[in-house]
Formats: sequence, C-alpha cells, structure tokens
Amino acid sequence: MQKALKFAAVAAILGLAACSNDSSEKDKTEDAKDGATQTQDEKVTDTMTEQAAFKAENLAYLEENKSKDGVQVTASGLQYRVITEGDGKSPTANDFVTVHYAGKLIDGNEFDSSYKRGEPATFPAGRLIPGWTEALQMMQVGDKWELVIPSDIAYGPNGAGGVIPGDATLVFEVELLGVMTLEEAQAEAEKQAQAFKIQQLAYLEENAKQDGVLETESGLQYRVIEEGEGKQPTAESQVTVHYAGKLIDGTEFDSSYRRGTPASFPLNGVIKGWTEGVQLMKEGAKYEFFIPYHMAYGERGSRSIPPYATLVFTVELISVDS
Repeated sequence: MQKALKFAAVAAILGLAACSNDSSEKDKTEDAKDGATQTQDEKVTDTMTEQAAFKAENLAYLEENKSKDGVQVTASGLQYRVITEGDGKSPTANDFVTVHYAGKLIDGNEFDSSYKRGEPATFPAGRLIPGWTEALQMMQVGDKWELVIPSDIAYGPNGAGGVIPGDATLVFEVELLGVMTLEEAQAEAEKQAQAFKIQQLAYLEENAKQDGVLETESGLQYRVIEEGEGKQPTAESQVTVHYAGKLIDGTEFDSSYRRGTPASFPLNGVIKGWTEGVQLMKEGAKYEFFIPYHMAYGERGSRSIPPYATLVFTVELISVDS
C-alpha cells in the first residue's frame, strides 16, 4: 500500500509539472506525498501496536490464570483445570473422541459450541490443534476440564477463519464422552449412515402417498405448485431458475432466493434429479421435487449434504435460454 501511494504521488507530480513550472506547486505536491505516506505509515504502526497490545494482554491472562487454584501447567504451556473427574478410557492420538465443548476468547466471546448445536462432536484426536491433542490424551472418559491454550499451540499469529484473532489465547470447556479406535469409528459411521439411509427412504415412501405427489420410473417425486405456458427445456438446454433446496428435516442448504438473484446453468451439468425434473416443466412453472440420493449426491454426499440424503427443492423455471 505504501508503494502504491508513492507511485500515485509521483504521477501527480508529473501531471503538475506539465501544467506549471511554479516551484511552490511542486513543494505542495511533495508535502502532500509525504503526508499521505506518513498517514499510511501511522496506520501500519497503529495496527502493529494494537496487535502487540493484544498479544501482551493474552500472555498476561496466561500468567495470571496459572496461579489460580487447581490450574496445572504442562511443559508446552497448556493450562488445564479438572472440573469433573472420570474413570474411563484415555485416548491416543490415533483414536477418535466424542466430546461436548465450548470455546471462547479471553474476553468471554464464544466462537464455537457443541452445546449450542445440541449434539456432541466426534473428531480424530491427532488432527486437532496441538493444545487439544495434548489435553485429550491426558483425559479419561467422563472427565470435564477447562483448557487454557496459548496461541503457539492453538492457531498462532495468523488466527483462524476470521473468528479467532492472531496470537489469541483460547479457553475451552471440554467434556470427554467417548473414545473409539479408527476401526470402531468407521463401523459407527457406517451404522449411522445406514440408519440415515433407511430414514430417507422411509420419507420417500410416505411422501409418495401425499395428495398431488407424482413419481417417475426413476424414483423422482414431484408436485406441481403452478403450471407454466412457455417453452419446455431439453437436457441440453441452458435454463434460468429460482430455487431453494433443503433436507427432509427442513434444513436449507442452498437458495437463489436468499442470494437475491436467479441461477443459470445447462441442465446436463447438474444432478440427475434436476436434469429429469426440470424437463417436465414449462417456463413460468413452479414445482416441488423430492430427489432420492441415487439421483442427487449419492452415497458420499457433498459438503453440507450428508450421504444418502433425500433432497427437497422448490424450483421456479424462469426461462429456457437455449
């Protein structure tokens, strides 16, 4: 940024020189350049000063916290305090752990919480920040600890995700609920996936009985909300649509309505349920689609869409563009 300001000032000088030979004008321009550079330097200095102050504040918190009753400090600088003692198994770095937790900064600002989500989380113990990995291996199932994790065994000077600042000390309340080996975790994941699959198929079976719901040979289900009168697309068509997609529990994972602009794409470049379903529509139509997993994202899912998920879309065909 400082270089950019200097280049801009040089350009201004050249422009003024072409218009005037008055040395006072040049002096004014030089003063403006120096002032702009100084202002930028001051901003950088202020930022560095604020970061240094934040780092010092976090280090002071660690220094004060370690003197509190019950706080233990390890060689790495990790601080922990036992809230509740358990007597179960301790994990290794190769195990998976199931935990409830809440994480906050030293000012009390909470940045993550499994308690708020209403369900515990399962992680590979060895793939977390070093402070977590170290602490978990000292805990037993049933333990509930408070962890105070210095920045150098957390997210360091860069922070994380725009939520955790650089050099931040993190304060976690962690409850160790279970420990599984890799093999046990894989078996549990498969068990849950199969239960989820059965739930999704049961939804489709019940949904097919609802008034107005039609089903194609592929298993795609749809309901006409409003018929259209315009052109009807083929699989090779480019279409423009408004849509909202959700899981069967009502969780919305995508919506052009929320973004405030319709989407355009070729019909042969989307999931099978869309390719088939939108071809049933005419411009101006609005349908609701119930798409089985084998016509959506299959056994693997996709980011916010779980494996075997049935997808429910409301689709409004605005235009067939080609």
